[in-house]
Amino acid sequence: MTEGPIWRPDPVRALESNMARFTEEAARVSGRSMTGYADLHAWSIEEPAAFWDLVWHFTDVRASQAPTAILTNADQLPGARWFEGARLNFAENLLRFDDDRPALIALLETGERREISYAELRRETAQVAAWLKNHIDPGDRVAGWLPNVPEAVTAMLATTSLGGVWSSCSPDFGAEGALDRFGQIEPKVLFACDGYHYNGKPISTVDKARQVAERIPSIRAIVWISLAGEDLVESDGVAYASLLEGDHDLAFAQRAFDDPLYVMYSSGTTGKPKCIVHGIGGTLIQHLKEHQLHTDLRRDDRLFYFTTCGWMMWNWLVSGLATGATLVLYDGSPFHPGPEALLDMAEQEDVTVFGVSARYIAALQKTSLKPMETHDLSPLRAILSTGSPLTHEGFRYVYEHVKRDVLLASISGGTDIISCFVLGNPTLPVWEGEIQCRGLGMAVEVVDDGGRPVTGEKGELVCTRPFPSCPLGFWNDTDGAKFRAAYFQRFPGIWAHGDFAEVTEHDGFVIHGRSDAVLNPGGVRIGTAEIYRQVEHVDAVLESLCVGQEWEGDTRVVLFVVMRPGRELDEALAQQIRQRIRQHASPRHVPARIVQVADIPRTLSGKIVELAVRETIHGRPVQNTSALANPEALDLYSNLPELES
Repeated sequence: MTEGPIWRPDPVRALESNMARFTEEAARVSGRSMTGYADLHAWSIEEPAAFWDLVWHFTDVRASQAPTAILTNADQLPGARWFEGARLNFAENLLRFDDDRPALIALLETGERREISYAELRRETAQVAAWLKNHIDPGDRVAGWLPNVPEAVTAMLATTSLGGVWSSCSPDFGAEGALDRFGQIEPKVLFACDGYHYNGKPISTVDKARQVAERIPSIRAIVWISLAGEDLVESDGVAYASLLEGDHDLAFAQRAFDDPLYVMYSSGTTGKPKCIVHGIGGTLIQHLKEHQLHTDLRRDDRLFYFTTCGWMMWNWLVSGLATGATLVLYDGSPFHPGPEALLDMAEQEDVTVFGVSARYIAALQKTSLKPMETHDLSPLRAILSTGSPLTHEGFRYVYEHVKRDVLLASISGGTDIISCFVLGNPTLPVWEGEIQCRGLGMAVEVVDDGGRPVTGEKGELVCTRPFPSCPLGFWNDTDGAKFRAAYFQRFPGIWAHGDFAEVTEHDGFVIHGRSDAVLNPGGVRIGTAEIYRQVEHVDAVLESLCVGQEWEGDTRVVLFVVMRPGRELDEALAQQIRQRIRQHASPRHVPARIVQVADIPRTLSGKIVELAVRETIHGRPVQNTSALANPEALDLYSNLPELES
């Protein structure tokens, strides 16, 4: 652990940031002295109406009708109302630019590259919307079962320009996974592709898409996007390419701030996925705040995030159009044909903001690749990391081997809020192993079991006051009972996010894992991330997963490890792992059993599924294996003799 910050922003760059300009405006509007971020954040919580009104004007939200009230029912969570009376359109805000600057640069792992200007994106959206308006009305759902390609962006923009509700997942979802999601929301139109490439292999999706369309009666039409070259102009659909004809005016249906925009989905490993409904205005203003203030995004930027259409980071990425940045889309394996694939892309496309998962950084670190020596990343000024906690060693690897002068922003939030609770800040230093700060307007705390805020202690991550991107609710949860039970049951009137976290002495944050996966040996709560951090130091181990096993009236810690090729787990290596954990965590963290496995089960968005493994080792059924990318991996955890003694 370094004694000081691992990185400090250049003072001139910090003063020229959007965050600094916004702070000046906030000081003027509020009449307060704002000497640092803590002052700005305090004002954003104490005077939320004034703060969010300033965000609205600073980011230039486009609306045909101004709000009559910024915030009502300010003491109710859920139940607060934001920007009542406003009328706006999501796509209109993302398509405010109409020029020759590149809006999208799209790359496939096959090497195919496309570039689409803002003017071309607007024209193509108008063409798709001209066809789509004959099939949907405002409020109707449109589903996209697509890779991260320009057509997914255009279909979403066309849908939302008409006031429709967009919902997407990636084509690596099985038919049952797509049915579990789209079947609940009854879309009228399905945008689907004929196939995609991953890790050097072409994969057809035609039969899956047809099966899903046949089993969802509400679907009136399929729009086929040809990525694999198949001829799909048949009676069951229309070719996307055939929609791109003629010149059409692009009309934007004006909607209320809290009208639905997106339906997102929980991972669904414990039953059918929850259908989380997000509003137009809340999504837009939250993303504008996070992009322009916390990421310092501008028109000249090239924003990349490695994501699929089944992860909320796709929605977050696409909102970068509202700032006028160029979005870099990539579809395929991040390690094909080699571990340098995304770094080559970042160098070739002059990426300035590079977003990946913490798992990607850990995997890159295991390859011993040193991009600082092999790649010219001089345009790069921010690296974003999410999906799981980024370890101290991950921070160190980035600054020692990727780039020294770069803002490494670990961010954390979720599909539940389609945004972040804690994230980066271009005006603050980076401390090794810590997320920099609370998001503006987000009253984030870590509380103990009694709901009291704590610092330097582990507890539950909560948000104590309303925020605009709070979901509108769950689809078909008419009385809101399931929604309230999911987030507000433990601490009434307070959003409990389900993360086991800690506030540091620098007012930063450490996420120790999911609360429902916390280990409890001897009654002591331990976050799984604390163990993973230590195991990553063991070079022979490729990756690991940790769960608690019910044993003799207590819980014992069980660690599963995937070994590097050519390595096997023996007693000497097991002792090395235990010693590392004992010395650098605590004796309580030491696993009672360490078991070698060939694979680790993951969700379709790449997150390890500790709960599914925990159920499996106890002989309990996993309710929804269709939510997993590799459900067959669960078989590796059944009836293990190592866990019977």
